[in-house]
Amino acid sequence: MMNRSTTLFATALAAASLYAPAALAANAGTTNASSASKLAELLGDPVVARAKGVEIKRSELDKSLVPIKANYTTRGQNLSADQTALLESQVLSEMVGVQLTLFKATEADKQKGREQFEKMLKRLKTDNKLTDDEFEQKLASQLRVQAITRAQWEQQILDKAIVAAVLERELKVSLSDADVKKYYDEHPARFEQPEQVRASHILIGTRDPATNSELTEEQKKAKRKLADDLLKRAQAGEDFAKLAKEYSDDPGSKDKGGEYTFPRGQMVPEFEAAAFSLNTNQISEVIATQFGYHIIKLSEKIAAQKIELAKIADDLKEGLKQQEMQKLLPDYFEKLLKEANLEILDPKIKAAAELKPPTRPAPADDKK
Repeated sequence: MMNRSTTLFATALAAASLYAPAALAANAGTTNASSASKLAELLGDPVVARAKGVEIKRSELDKSLVPIKANYTTRGQNLSADQTALLESQVLSEMVGVQLTLFKATEADKQKGREQFEKMLKRLKTDNKLTDDEFEQKLASQLRVQAITRAQWEQQILDKAIVAAVLERELKVSLSDADVKKYYDEHPARFEQPEQVRASHILIGTRDPATNSELTEEQKKAKRKLADDLLKRAQAGEDFAKLAKEYSDDPGSKDKGGEYTFPRGQMVPEFEAAAFSLNTNQISEVIATQFGYHIIKLSEKIAAQKIELAKIADDLKEGLKQQEMQKLLPDYFEKLLKEANLEILDPKIKAAAELKPPTRPAPADDKK
């Protein structure tokens, strides 16, 4: 629905793979992971890399590559054989580096990782306005698609948080409140928030969810009738959020009662024009877009403003720490892998790694 509608919930679920980008094609991933597993059964499961205390098998590498490759596929990009080998060499190095970093974790690092993990879970529920039961249902559904258990997901996210804690300590990354304020004062334009609206919608889709093709005219008539009936119910005073949770076809918002907060330029034109023209608590007529039929309710108009430092200080500090760690990480991992005597045993991956430093081919910009 939105041009950039990835929610925090979806991002965190995607992060269940330590080496995967946030965007992934889950169905493709599950199929490819299953194929990789069957192939390993037939051909064996050779060790592709070894370092001090660490061995990575082909099946483990393939599993980590699945969501990354699926991401390229969904963007219409096909990697060449050389690009694939290069990608494999980078992911392999990251996997070994992560395991070696985990070996360095102190009890304090593990405790900090656990605290960050718990904070993330709480934020997922709060930001997505989910009860504990709703959260568990949504998580279970997503994990089934990703073909991993709840315990595996928790351990992977926890490991990621512990790695971050170790790196922060090892790389001696430290930012004071004064550093954060200095950055905030020196980059005022980055904290300007444009005019926004907080609105909820019910989408009655007119595209086949399996194929993304347009429904027939007869099917569209039935969808329009449903939209008209829901509009009458909403105008009669029924709970809009409940109607959205029950009937909306927008997976990005239905669990939040259909709610989005957005500035101009993020939604399709018809949706944006309707939302910004409404008065507070007003419900729109049925709005047709390329996605289907929408009923929109405006909850709040938010004037353009500068975001107060107090509201974003913690997130800003964490973001600046991550930036600093990203600068230091390549040299740190290179030293770590060298000290652990990393051996790449797969000839093709080894040749790619020796040709030039492994740099993941960048996916094309997501314009959706």
